[in-house]
Amino acid sequence: MLPDSSDPPENTQTPEHAEARRPAQVGVVVIGYNDRAHVADAVRSALAQGPSVAEVVAVDDCSTDGSAELLDRLAADDPRLRVVRRDENSGGCGSPRNTGIDAVTAPYVMFLDSDDVLPPGAVDALLTAATGAHAEVASGLCVRRELPSGREQLWQDTLYTAHAVLARPAQRPRLVHDTLCVNKLYRTDFLREHGIRFPEGRFLYEDFVFTARVLAAAPRIALVPDRVYVWHVRRSAERLSLSLDREHIDNWKARTRACTLAYDILLGAGQKELARAARAKFLEHEVRMYARELGLRDAQYRRAWWTHTREHLARYDAADWELNPAAPGRLLGRLILESPEPRDLPRIRDLAARPARLLPPYARTPDGVPVWSEDLPQLALTPFLTSPTRALPLALDAELRPQAGAAPLTLRLHELYGRVAEAGPRELDVHWASRNDDRVRGHATAALAPAGTDLWSAELPVHLGALGAGTWDLRLTVRFADGAEREVTAHARAGAGRLRRRAVVSVRHGVLLVQPYATHSGALALRVATGVRGVTQVLRNRLRRLLH
Repeated sequence: MLPDSSDPPENTQTPEHAEARRPAQVGVVVIGYNDRAHVADAVRSALAQGPSVAEVVAVDDCSTDGSAELLDRLAADDPRLRVVRRDENSGGCGSPRNTGIDAVTAPYVMFLDSDDVLPPGAVDALLTAATGAHAEVASGLCVRRELPSGREQLWQDTLYTAHAVLARPAQRPRLVHDTLCVNKLYRTDFLREHGIRFPEGRFLYEDFVFTARVLAAAPRIALVPDRVYVWHVRRSAERLSLSLDREHIDNWKARTRACTLAYDILLGAGQKELARAARAKFLEHEVRMYARELGLRDAQYRRAWWTHTREHLARYDAADWELNPAAPGRLLGRLILESPEPRDLPRIRDLAARPARLLPPYARTPDGVPVWSEDLPQLALTPFLTSPTRALPLALDAELRPQAGAAPLTLRLHELYGRVAEAGPRELDVHWASRNDDRVRGHATAALAPAGTDLWSAELPVHLGALGAGTWDLRLTVRFADGAEREVTAHARAGAGRLRRRAVVSVRHGVLLVQPYATHSGALALRVATGVRGVTQVLRNRLRRLLH
């Protein structure tokens, strides 16, 4: 393993340095369909990587919006750009990427979608790592950037904290969590020699299968902490990307199909540890992500999702459930298997949240064994009795009462089978994080005091005017007498008008429109509009939605 890098995650290499070290060796495959508004930015970001890029192969999947003609004009200005037009639209991303693999002549290849970009220095960072380590694959950080807000989230960043070289993927089973194909550089002859390709046609989550095929071939892998890919997430777009459109049951079926195929590929190649890790990832990522959205779907979708998930999980063996039995995804999976019909959706939503919250009731069998509920005594929660405090699915709930001046925020921490009292809850560290940018406001610390049976509470003031306009997420850290800490979010208490929009007087802004609300995962968040103009805009938007 290489030593930790002392450099920041941004790349500092320059094209001039790269040119002095090596000839052009990388082909970038850009795929697109009817994305004329963004494809030029993607292509330019690839060409701007400098002389390390020998060619950019733009594969147009039979667009009808003038994308191909735009690409032709770009190609006239740079001989490194080649445009390949497919005669028929494939309906997915796999086929055009395969076309790109066939067309590339460079020793290394990487992939870029038409609505994303490569940050400066990405190719050099990956190429330096691959050639220096004699690795067939080099991989780096992907950044999910929400548009238009610009808010960023690092994808699977725990894999990319430092430079590392793995002789084989099994040395780091968590690699199965990074299913993206776009934040990686591949040796072209490695892909061709092993026949590694994407599923053809309209196959959603094709990168799950491609990544499994790559890992199954046991390549030498170099990891870098550099940002090498910017994934643009446009949730307000008229046409959501295929992977973000989760409202229909066919999306879930496609996802489970891809996960099943990935597992079969890894197991068939003798990569048992990676195959087991892939099943664990399905529980902790896929099941949790979709389960916390079940309450947003209709009854027909819920039944179909539940039935399909039970059929999928029925293939798991005992060893799949033994690994980390206290993990929230495993508990959810066991609940789904034990229950023929959807149930306890609000509680499931909170357990599927990140971090997880296990809401009351905390049932026990007559002999004192912790269980999910009295009518499901077979679903034991005994792993929580020995889990470290920092990993417990602690349940806090919160109520904010908007008013002029300081609005009181009441927080309650629930007992969890004696573990909370055992650790000794002392205080809560509280702050509000902006959903729109990197602002953090309202930092405070409040002591926790006993508040009846199996409860501890704290109350502190929130100065709403100081927060400012935007959407704010409540973030908390529980500190215990034994030195343990647990980062948590708080379940939003509902009912009795608690989550109602209110107008309040503000010294700073004149007026505020404030709405506490529950996020999709049940956590308390806050929307604030400031001043007459801000309040008026909110009311206009609401009226527009009602009229349409």
